[in-house]
Amino acid sequence: MHTDRLYYSDGYLTDFAAAVVDSANGGCTVYLDRTAFYPASGGQPRDAGILGEREIVDLIDEGDRIAHVLAAPLQSAVAEGRIDWSRRYDHMQQHTGQHLLSAVWSELFDLQTLSFHMGVEVSTIELAAREVTQAQLDAVEERVNRIVREARNVSISLEDAAGVKGLRKPSQREGALRIVTIEGLDRSACGGTHVHSTAELGPIQIRGSEKIRANVRVEFVCGIRALRRAKRDYRVVAELARHAATSIDKLPEHASSVRERLVAAEKDRQRLALELARREGDMLYGRMAEGPDGIRRARIEVADLDDPGRAQAQAFAARSKAVMVIVATRQPAILVACSPDTGLDAGKIVKEKLTARGGRGGGSAIFAQGSLPDAAVAEAIVRALGFP
Repeated sequence: MHTDRLYYSDGYLTDFAAAVVDSANGGCTVYLDRTAFYPASGGQPRDAGILGEREIVDLIDEGDRIAHVLAAPLQSAVAEGRIDWSRRYDHMQQHTGQHLLSAVWSELFDLQTLSFHMGVEVSTIELAAREVTQAQLDAVEERVNRIVREARNVSISLEDAAGVKGLRKPSQREGALRIVTIEGLDRSACGGTHVHSTAELGPIQIRGSEKIRANVRVEFVCGIRALRRAKRDYRVVAELARHAATSIDKLPEHASSVRERLVAAEKDRQRLALELARREGDMLYGRMAEGPDGIRRARIEVADLDDPGRAQAQAFAARSKAVMVIVATRQPAILVACSPDTGLDAGKIVKEKLTARGGRGGGSAIFAQGSLPDAAVAEAIVRALGFP
């Protein structure tokens, strides 16, 4: 049986009575002769609310009829429905806002909307564009908010698909089309719920854009959602300014200054870490006893190979008759440094042992490294370097 969709003619309807014409799943899924509940469609999420004092947990559009999935069975033959109005009105603002934004992108820059998604926090449209500039984003935002202030009428009509004209995007549907019109600007075929006037959409805030595939995704919020988001953003910025002991207006300048200081501090930290590592290499050399062949050998294990570790090994091997090995355990790898007077070829030994076991690596006679396929390879390299 066909479900009469009350939201088609009145998106502001919040309470209604209907007859149950069919049910399934022990009464947890019911079909009504008419409904004001909007199922998810066209980028707009479903409504929420109560039917016969049972919570709506899902709404499924089955073409001619709508399935109302309830949290508990409904046994009565008639039921009263009540829409979650705050959710519905938010969806109406975002959806009509999308129509307005899409129309203005087309009007100002001839960019067409490919898709629309309404999220819990923000909504997005995907534009057929390789890129958009900040100047374009600003121009569109200024234009749509001017139209908001003009309080243009938003109307809904049913027109025959065969004779319909002036649609922003052609429709492939046949028969009667539901047309949503923004006065003097846009005509779009749409089955969603919409506000009566653009005055109900303000403010509209474009929050940014990003590349997505070969197109651009634009993020926006409208109406009450935009006000709440702006208030939340302000609180975040005010808190950051408080911690920075500066004014909100000077926060960008302060953040830039802090970033510059952090970059400089990080460079100093890296320089000092390398200097400390070289000193540790020298000290380690002094602690190691000479072997029977007069060579001092050191082996250490670390989680990861890094620049300070390399600096330590190089400093150790810069001394006379010295060999140092660093074995990394997290991402198994090995580093070998040999002083020239040892007669050992670090690169040759590392490459030969790793290649024999399917690993990769190599280097010069005095410095080499590579990835370890297994622990046994490290031991083979260590033995080849004369470690006991």
